[in-house]
Amino acid sequence: MGKQVIFSKDAPAAIGTYSQAIRVAGTVYVSGQIPLDPATGQLVAGDIRAQIHQVFRNLAAVAQAAGLGLDSAAKVNIFLTDLAHFPTVNEIMAEYFPQPFPARAAIGVAALPRGAAVEADAILCG
Repeated sequence: MGKQVIFSKDAPAAIGTYSQAIRVAGTVYVSGQIPLDPATGQLVAGDIRAQIHQVFRNLAAVAQAAGLGLDSAAKVNIFLTDLAHFPTVNEIMAEYFPQPFPARAAIGVAALPRGAAVEADAILCG
């Protein structure tokens, strides 16, 4: 079974040895997205809400490049440097992911790339 690389210019370019996403059969594995503005390559300005919105916009852009939407998400992992932001993630996530919501894990971490406060990855089916 072959792999297909998925790339979107509307999401940040990979900053390491990985692809934005890979499709294998009918499943798309989206790499972790941090709140980088794809136009500047810099973290978005603003508070945690701005960072969370940018993460989900980046995930949506990669999903769109795969011909899918976030409604195709079967599993999402959220990484937070402060789990006190989890209620805000829940609130904003509902704006991007329709019901039935995907399976999800929320993990507290010590640090994320580029000093981000939040990161998310996804597995899409379709």
